Amino acid sequence: MKKLFSPLLFLPLLALLLVSCGGGDYKGYQTRSYTIRGQHYQPLSVEQALTYRERGIASWYDESSFLGLKRGNTSLGEKVMPWHISAAHKTLPLPCVVKVTNLKNGKSLKMRVNDRGPFIAGRIIDVTPRAARKLGFADQGLTDCEVEVISIGDGKYKRKAKRGFSLWPF
Repeated sequence: MKKLFSPLLFLPLLALLLVSCGGGDYKGYQTRSYTIRGQHYQPLSVEQALTYRERGIASWYDESSFLGLKRGNTSLGEKVMPWHISAAHKTLPLPCVVKVTNLKNGKSLKMRVNDRGPFIAGRIIDVTPRAARKLGFADQGLTDCEVEVISIGDGKYKRKAKRGFSLWPF
């Protein structure tokens, strides 16, 4: 009797999935200026970003195609899949980790910022669909939020944000 199923058939698929999860070829932080649709953007320096906190509108974006499995690359050259929790920001150094708080329901989530956007006036951050669901605004599309930087960079380049601590309530 011949065997119809062989685990060896899945090795090329597994190899493809592992390769697609790799990061981009950047070193340090991505802070170079860029222009989109005629609008020039100058990202914050690492020092400026370490104290970044802003309130504004969050949105979510979905670049899925067939079955949601074909995704684009981020500005850092990383693949984005439907189960990822990540975000896009116009001026923070890439990569960084931020805490996004939905001000309408109090839910918050830490996520990696590895892309540029949103390029729609009034919006400060775009998150992936899974992040929007966890933050509780996927059905609405937009929400009021607060974005706070936790750290900038990866590995040996990682810098943590300094948060002041005071015993005084004022």
